[in-house]
Amino acid sequence: MPYGKDNLKTIQESFRQKRAKAELAAEDRKRELHARIPKIKEIDDALSKTGIRILSESLRGSQGLEGRIAALRRETEELIEMRRGILLGAGYDENYDEPKYDCQECKDTGVLKDGRTCKCFSRAICTAEFESSGMARLISKQSFENFSLDYYSEGERAHMASIFERVSSYAQDAGKVMRNMLFMGTTGLGKTHLSSAVARKVIENGGSVVYESAQNIFSDFEYERFSRGYGDMSPSRTAKYYECDLLIIDDLGTEVTNQFTVSCLYNLMNSRIVEEKSMLISTNIQKEEILKRYSDRIISRLFGEFEICVFTGRDIRSQKLRR
Repeated sequence: MPYGKDNLKTIQESFRQKRAKAELAAEDRKRELHARIPKIKEIDDALSKTGIRILSESLRGSQGLEGRIAALRRETEELIEMRRGILLGAGYDENYDEPKYDCQECKDTGVLKDGRTCKCFSRAICTAEFESSGMARLISKQSFENFSLDYYSEGERAHMASIFERVSSYAQDAGKVMRNMLFMGTTGLGKTHLSSAVARKVIENGGSVVYESAQNIFSDFEYERFSRGYGDMSPSRTAKYYECDLLIIDDLGTEVTNQFTVSCLYNLMNSRIVEEKSMLISTNIQKEEILKRYSDRIISRLFGEFEICVFTGRDIRSQKLRR
């Protein structure tokens, strides 16, 4: 799925309303012109009958049809030029009563003539995806462009530069083909910054992203399993974790680990791997703790299906505060 279903529906409706508003305003301006300049109404009435006149000429037969159509075309062009002259002479712009679309490329439909999605629609979807990804504030501030290696020591810098390059490459692929990454390392080493940068790039490329903490994800699964009432028709809280192009699970290991959460994690990971949808998981716990906490099936997938990135260095947040 290229975009979140709810966002796609919302943006499509907003474009429909925007286009309708522009066309209604244009109709109001045309009525104003007709009231102020009767000759414009006379010309518009004549122009509106052009299609019927062409059809009538066609029904008369093919003999001489080309000449008759050419005469109609000249007459139409003369009327259009006369209309233009009257408008300009009266102090109006020649396109005064044309719809003022926000985007002249797609006329606020979101689709170009060749069927491709217009850039304006992609930008609108991108903005909505930022907001609904769970990372709106982070994404607005953190990108690959402002990720700095200056906070890492000389010995760590080459290693982190390598991770940066790998993650940058990952961001180009994550919303299109399945690639999974596991970020490991203590707090304040840049995991969140690069997670935000990946989300930003995937969304800019037209993919859908859901970012959530492990605690909140398992809370949603717990609600669906134990708290959803009979007849509750509200949207599923967990469907988005399966449907999005990229799922980012932050702070794996902070959740209460029990049979239920371990089962949910395995099912989620396995389903996405089967569906060939990308995941990025970030954790502050070490490999030894992962081996103790999770089942063999989860460990097998984490260390068999994920590219491992071990972050090193000193807490960047603390360094920034000292500076």
